[in-house]
Amino acid sequence: MDLGIAGRRAIVCASSKGLGKGVAQKLAEAGAVVTLNGRNPQSLALAASEIRKQTNAEVHMVVADVTTEEGRAALLDAEPAPDILVNNAGGPPPGLWSDWTEDDWLKALHANMLAPILLMKAVLPGMIDRKWGRVINITSASVKAPIPELGLSNASRSGLTGFVAGTARQVAKHGVIINNLLPGSHQTHRTEGLMKRTAAEQSISLDEARRKAHALNPTGRFGTPEEFGAAAAFLCSQYAGYIVGQNLLLDGGAFQSTYG
Repeated sequence: MDLGIAGRRAIVCASSKGLGKGVAQKLAEAGAVVTLNGRNPQSLALAASEIRKQTNAEVHMVVADVTTEEGRAALLDAEPAPDILVNNAGGPPPGLWSDWTEDDWLKALHANMLAPILLMKAVLPGMIDRKWGRVINITSASVKAPIPELGLSNASRSGLTGFVAGTARQVAKHGVIINNLLPGSHQTHRTEGLMKRTAAEQSISLDEARRKAHALNPTGRFGTPEEFGAAAAFLCSQYAGYIVGQNLLLDGGAFQSTYG
C-alpha cells in the first residue's frame, strides 16, 4: 500500500532504538524524509546508518534532549517545517508513590507531558498553514490501565492525553490529524529492564520472568518495534484523515474491555 507520504518531512523523537526507531524505519520505508533524535550520538548515528542502508531514504539526525528548551530548538532548527511529528520519550523509573519527590514529578512532567505539548505548539501553526499534518504521541497502555509502580508515567502521560483530546478536534478541520499510540509490552530496552527488576524481586531467572510475562498476554508474546512502527506509519498516512484524537492500544489484547 502506498501511504501517500513520500517526500513528507518527519521528526521522530527518541528514535535511536526501540519503538521510536521502529516508527522511523517504517516512515523511511514509505518514502518520508526522516529526522531522528536522541541523546546518545553513537546509538543515534548507528540507527541513522542502518535506516539509510535498509530504505535508501533521506535520513538526518539531531543529538538533543527534547525535554529542554535548547534541545527542542536544535531539533526545530534542523527540521523547521515538519509534516509529521512523532513525540516519544522514555518513561520515568518505576517506584513507590511515597518515595517520589517534587523533582521526580517535574522531570516526569517535562519528559512525558510538557515536551510533546511544546513541540506540538511549535509545529502545528505551519501544518495548519500547509493544510496537512500528522502528529503521533507515543504514550502507554497505562493511560487506560494504570500500572501501580509506574505512577509517574501514568500521571504525566494522562495529562498529555487530556491535552490531545481537545487540541486534535480543534485542528482537524485544517487537515492536521493528532492521535496517540498506546503500547503495551514490546521488545525494547525498557521492557527488558522491567523484566530484570521482576526477576530480581521474585528470585527467578530472566527467562522465567519473560515466560511469565508472555503468558499473561493473549498473543503469548511481546510486540515488536516493527509492527508498532507500521501502525504508526498508517496513522501518518493519507488514509488517516478521519481518525481524530484517538488512543489506539497496541498491547496484544492485554487490556480487556468490550468497547476498548
